Amino acid sequence: MACPLSDGISDDQESDQMTDSPGMLYGEYLRLDKILTAQRLLSAEYNTEVHDEHLFIITHQAYELWFKQIIYELDSVRLLFNSDHSGYDSLNGTSKNHSGVQKNGVSQILNESRTLEILKRLNRIVLILKLLVDQVSILETMTPLDFMAFRDYLCPASGFQSLQFRLLENKLGVKQEHRVKYNQSYHRVFGRDPKAIEAIKRSEDEPSLSCLVQKWLARTPGLEAHDFDFWGKYKRSVEKLLVEQEQLAWKHAKEQLRNYHLANARSRKAVFETIFNESLHNALVSRGERKFAYGALQGAVMITLYRDEPRFSQPHQILTALMDIDSLITKWRYNHVLMVQRMIGSQQLGTGGSSGYQYLKSTLSDRYKVFLDLFNLSTFLIPRHLIPPLTKQMKTRLSVAWNGWNPDDNQNNSECTLDDT
Repeated sequence: MACPLSDGISDDQESDQMTDSPGMLYGEYLRLDKILTAQRLLSAEYNTEVHDEHLFIITHQAYELWFKQIIYELDSVRLLFNSDHSGYDSLNGTSKNHSGVQKNGVSQILNESRTLEILKRLNRIVLILKLLVDQVSILETMTPLDFMAFRDYLCPASGFQSLQFRLLENKLGVKQEHRVKYNQSYHRVFGRDPKAIEAIKRSEDEPSLSCLVQKWLARTPGLEAHDFDFWGKYKRSVEKLLVEQEQLAWKHAKEQLRNYHLANARSRKAVFETIFNESLHNALVSRGERKFAYGALQGAVMITLYRDEPRFSQPHQILTALMDIDSLITKWRYNHVLMVQRMIGSQQLGTGGSSGYQYLKSTLSDRYKVFLDLFNLSTFLIPRHLIPPLTKQMKTRLSVAWNGWNPDDNQNNSECTLDDT
């Protein structure tokens, strides 16, 4: 069958061959009759058409189209993390294990030979988000007076009513309790749309990308105490580093300089204690200061320290892509906040009833960073000469060309469900 967008019909072909072709015309294929007539200028309906309202509508419609694509990519990545070779139908109930038997609604083992595809799709999301960050500057060509001319027509519509952005956040792993209070009650925002409420609830019940990534990290080969015991060796290296730092601090002749370095060494010791003491780590998680489960943090630290090993190359790139996604969403929020302040100032209420600039500003905090722990991994880096040397067996395992973790590498192949997040 010919490409529906092809224009490669030669001049000598009969006209009836063109009409009988099974393909479609460009506009038909893209449904341009619907897309290009979806710009409804409210100012024109009130007989006071404002030129820049057209730009405002086009820009936000473009955002929503890109949100749809991000969600499409994100769902596919979650399925790849959440499925095995035997296939799947959905994230919430029809995945099957190698025996073709469904187990707790999710598959038993991640098909990690698909990490290259995961990485490609995550990087596609990164590029789309970069585009969205830059798109704000186009909207800023509109002046505050231009916006004021049609802003009142928008009430009570508001950006926080974007269902797709809410779903995007949930699918990434933004938790309800970490949201700004004003945006926690989605019944107030979407109460008139039962389908929207259902979609939001479903996105909260499904395993998020964060949940699936954490389960994947917890299975990192080499974490087991009976095997390479990375965590035990890493802890001993850290203890050696802290002793060396404290000894160097005592060598300073000047009391002020000595006290400074001693305080720094003791502060760093206290920080490391929070990752070696699981109870302290869980306390930070309960306060929202960390997001990852204990085993996932261990896996992330190990992959970061041994990222030069062939088998950890793609996992490290995946972690980098996840940080890029978090960073770019934060940058998009920040650019949006600045634009809102520029357009309406910092004291006016938003068109949807929020505090406007103040509300948007509050979404810039770490509470909205899904992969916060990956950003903080640099806190726990140690000098290369102190990184525990790999045993011959471990060196061999990590030198193998990438083909995913072997299920025998780690016995912790538990499923990712809401019950054990």
